[in-house]
Amino acid sequence: MLDKSYPYYLANEARTSPIMMEVYDKYSGEIATRVAVPDEQATEAAIRAAVQAAGPMKKFKPWARQAVLQHCAQRFQERHEELAMALCIEAGKPIKDAAGEVTRLIETFRIAAEEAVRVNGETLNLELAGRLDGYHGFTRRVPLGPVSFITPFNFPLNLVAHKVAPAIAAGCPFVLKPSEKTPVGALIIGQVLAETDLPKGAFSVLPLDGRHATPLVEDARLKLLSFTGGQIGWDLKARAGHKKVTLELGGNAACIVDADQGANLDRLIERLVFGAFYQSGQSCISVQRIYAHASLYEELKRRLVEAVRQLRAGDPKDPSVFLGPMIDEAAATRLESWINEAQQAGGKLLCGGKRKGNMLEATVMENVPTDAKVNRMEVFGPFVLLVPFEHIDEAFAMVNDSDYGLQAGIFTNQLSHAMRAWDELEQGGVIVNDVPSFRVDNMPYGGLKLSGTGREGVRYAIEDMTEIRLMVMRET
Repeated sequence: MLDKSYPYYLANEARTSPIMMEVYDKYSGEIATRVAVPDEQATEAAIRAAVQAAGPMKKFKPWARQAVLQHCAQRFQERHEELAMALCIEAGKPIKDAAGEVTRLIETFRIAAEEAVRVNGETLNLELAGRLDGYHGFTRRVPLGPVSFITPFNFPLNLVAHKVAPAIAAGCPFVLKPSEKTPVGALIIGQVLAETDLPKGAFSVLPLDGRHATPLVEDARLKLLSFTGGQIGWDLKARAGHKKVTLELGGNAACIVDADQGANLDRLIERLVFGAFYQSGQSCISVQRIYAHASLYEELKRRLVEAVRQLRAGDPKDPSVFLGPMIDEAAATRLESWINEAQQAGGKLLCGGKRKGNMLEATVMENVPTDAKVNRMEVFGPFVLLVPFEHIDEAFAMVNDSDYGLQAGIFTNQLSHAMRAWDELEQGGVIVNDVPSFRVDNMPYGGLKLSGTGREGVRYAIEDMTEIRLMVMRET
């Protein structure tokens, strides 16, 4: 179970506060623990400490950064069960899924440990004309300096890891604001970081609410803001001044089922159910729209609805439960209202749609109008809609008829369709023969349109947290 309370971390040190924030068990609704809340002076102190740590972190050798990351990975492995239960309680994530996220946390730190000693430059051939004989060019990557991170509630461990681990590998001191709904995982990461020999001020973990995170966005001393969350990210970018900004802002992921998939429906249904309803659909790349070829549509619909109806919902601490609660009742009520609106506009409910508190049934719909919120916006909940198509071009057009572009999936045996999807779909990533919910922590991850700007994935995040510095040398 969780500790009675958790401190925040300021310049590598645990700090208490007279102000405590309650963290709730998302299934029972009971208070699970309390965390210390920093004041404005602590936030200023954290930024100042990060600025002062920029020099020492730059001098902190790659092998030493690697050792810190390896220590963290080892300690997370030792605390695997504790971390999984904390995640299950504070996020309402089914315990099997929580255990999987802890595994990914460990993998992300291990990948970063490998990358920490591979932050390389290159040699440039400058002898492009006779006048340039004897000139040689070299590049290296240097840390940006102090950076700030704001992370969401849905992956309280691994989305923190995707910012923290690359920052350490790159040599950037950071100030992190985890979601106030799920701060415990980040604070446990802070506990482990405090065990290391990172330079003083290298990290701070501040469980602020959104209203008090303004300095992390606007303070010019911070050289990068990395934000994962909702569309408010664009407002943060506008307020961030001259600093670099990376945004991962979600999507309404689509998956195409091509006409040649009749023999693969068993596995396909299994993956679609996982992609749509894993952790109650509260994932930026949850399957929200399924476009199935008309020749398969009725059979796919029948099997999908049958599988969804068999999903077990309930207490996420029960290992047999697949569908846990949404993060809070407001989120469940919002999606319930969107489903009702779609029905009133002509959409057909195939299963689900009922809510009790923050538990919303796994829901499948068809005949949903193209302008319905459940089609146009990010539902971020246990919902998927079905649409038939006759020709692959029609499917591509429907996928692209979206303001988002994070990831899409296509199930096909035709190489030409897979390559065309990669070429034509306006997405940050295209997953062939699996759901768009697929992610490995070393791959570039990010989107187009309203889905954001920049890429995560350890090596790509390191590139964002460093800048290229050129040296030209002339032979004498």
